[in-house]
Amino acid sequence: MEDNTAIPQERVMSETEGVQSTKLATDSTEKAKQTENKDCCEPCVHHTPKKAHGTMAVPPAYADLGKSAKDIFSKGYGFGVVKLDLKTKAQSGVEFATSGSNNTDTGKSGGHLETKYKVKELGLNFTQKWNTDNTLTTEVSIEDQLAKGLKLALDTSFVPNTGKKSAKLKTGYKRDYVNVGCDLDFDMAGPTVHAAAVLGYEGWLAGYQLAFDTAKSKLAKNNFVLGYQAGDFQLHTNVNDGTEFAGSIYQKVNSELETAVNLAWTAGSNNTSFGIGAKYQLDKDTSLSAKVNNASLIGIGYTQTLRPGVKLTLSGLIDGKNFNAGGHKVGMGFELEA
Repeated sequence: MEDNTAIPQERVMSETEGVQSTKLATDSTEKAKQTENKDCCEPCVHHTPKKAHGTMAVPPAYADLGKSAKDIFSKGYGFGVVKLDLKTKAQSGVEFATSGSNNTDTGKSGGHLETKYKVKELGLNFTQKWNTDNTLTTEVSIEDQLAKGLKLALDTSFVPNTGKKSAKLKTGYKRDYVNVGCDLDFDMAGPTVHAAAVLGYEGWLAGYQLAFDTAKSKLAKNNFVLGYQAGDFQLHTNVNDGTEFAGSIYQKVNSELETAVNLAWTAGSNNTSFGIGAKYQLDKDTSLSAKVNNASLIGIGYTQTLRPGVKLTLSGLIDGKNFNAGGHKVGMGFELEA
């Protein structure tokens, strides 16, 4: 008798092939997911990134510590002076800078001419200056050639009227966490050594500066500085020769407003100097600066870019204690660049 429950052989083979196809499809999907998530696996010992140690870019040179605060109190002002600056660059790559000024109080005029030429292939820079005091200076420097971060320079000066000559050898080296420099003044009586070092770590800065007079075998300068520097905030305190104490704070409040405060005190004296300054960028071509100190001297500066390469600066200094007595100062400056 024929069994009607038997399954046809063709049907069994079809179901078997279907199961195998499903399994292959599942395996392919799982492999695809594994490949897609290969770089996004759960944290494990060999994939967990190591915690970065504190890093900091090259710290500034000793002379540049607190520069942002200093610029708030110095740039954009020119009290009692009418000044013209002109900068041009020749097709050969030679840069020319000419400046002339007149002091409205004394009537004395002065000026200087400076030329710069760079040989990029050799890392050489040539700079020559001449001023109306008839002093000629020449500096030749080489940077990042003997070693990355190393700069060597020879600075010489000559006064034709008196025949006086001088020379200074400058060295500097900078890399992550450290910026050091050493200058040697050549003098027939005995050279003077100027040295400075700045260490930086995670925004904190510590620096030391000295000057040693070899002729007298004693320190002519002995300065310390401590500070903290972040993206929009800077704090610096310094002690000079153990008698002069000073500090400054700089903060960039936003893209338009910058503020600064400085404080100075000398040991053995009751006189303390204190100042507050600010710079406000009215628009991309116009800025307004203002500062005041504890002597009631109020400074105001206005800078306007008239057109690309032409800048006008107007400034005034008001004596708040003697407002009616006069004696206030005004200044004007033009900067031309082509």
